[in-house]
Amino acid sequence: MKGIILAGGSGTRLSPSTDSMNKHLLAVYDKPMIYYPLSVLMLGGIKEIMIISTAQDRPRFEELLGDGSELGITIVYEEQHEPKGIPEALLIGESFVGDDDVTLILGDNIFYGQGFTSLFRKALQNNEYATVFGYRVKDPERFGVVEFDDGMNVLSLEEKPSEPKSDFAVTGLYIYDQQAAKFARKLSFSDRGELEITDVNKQYLKKNQLKVQLLGRGFAWMDAGTHDALFEASEFVKNIQDRQGFKLACLEEIAFYMGYISKEMLQKKGNDMKKTDYGQYLLEIASRKHNRQYWDDINQHPVLGLVNNE
Repeated sequence: MKGIILAGGSGTRLSPSTDSMNKHLLAVYDKPMIYYPLSVLMLGGIKEIMIISTAQDRPRFEELLGDGSELGITIVYEEQHEPKGIPEALLIGESFVGDDDVTLILGDNIFYGQGFTSLFRKALQNNEYATVFGYRVKDPERFGVVEFDDGMNVLSLEEKPSEPKSDFAVTGLYIYDQQAAKFARKLSFSDRGELEITDVNKQYLKKNQLKVQLLGRGFAWMDAGTHDALFEASEFVKNIQDRQGFKLACLEEIAFYMGYISKEMLQKKGNDMKKTDYGQYLLEIASRKHNRQYWDDINQHPVLGLVNNE
C-alpha cells in the first residue's frame, strides 16, 4: 500500500494568509497542517508516501519533512502545476503507486476519534477495490453524499444534492486498488473546470466495487480549508491536548511507537527543538520507562493506538 497526500491547490479560501504560503503549511494550533494527514497514513502502517504540492511550495515541504528518513519512512515529492481536481493526484502518482493499492488523503483533512487507527487499519486490510469514509453531517447538501445499504455497499453518490438521500458526507480519505488511475484518466472536466473524485468513485460503483466505512459517534472530521474551520480545528486540537496531555499528530512519537525510529533518534529531535513545548514533549516521551501497561495504554489511545487488543 502506498500513500498520497494532495497538498496543492491555490488556497484562495484562506487568502490573504495563503497569498505567500501553501495552506498545508499553516499551523493547526502547534504544528503544520500537513502533519495531520501524514499521521493518518503513518498510523495505518503506510511507509511509502508521496506529497503533491505546487512547484513553488515543493522546496518548503522538502525542507520541513525531508525524505522521511528522520521518521523511518520514505517521502517523495511531485508537483501539481495547476489545480485540476483531486483525481489528478492519482495520475501524478501513477508511476509511484505502480501495481500497489493506494490511500489518497487530502492535505487539509483532520481525523480524530477513539479507535480511528484500528478502524482505518481494518479498512485497509479488508479493501478489495475501493473504500470511502462516510461522516454524518447536519447539512449534507453542502457535500458529496453517499447512500448505502446494511452491508455497507454504496447505492448512490451525489455531489451537493438539493435533496440528499442520506446525511453522510464523503470525507477526503480514499482507499483504491490499481484501477484508480485508469478510471481517473477517463474523466472529463466538470462545470467547475476540474476533475471530480466523485466521478472516480462512481466508476467503482458501476462495477459494484465501492464500499463505505462509517465514522460514527465519537469521531471528528474537519476540513481546515477556511478561516473559521482552521480556527475551530486549532481550538479543537488545543482542547484535546490540554485535557489529555497527549499531542495529536506528533509524527516523531508515532514513528517511535511504531518502531520506525530509535529512542536516540527521538531524543536528538527533541534536543533540536528543546526550547519549544513540542521538543520538550519528545524528550519526555524518550525518558519514559515503557512497561507493558504503558504500551497497552498507548494502544488504546485514540490517536496513537496501533491495534485492537483482541
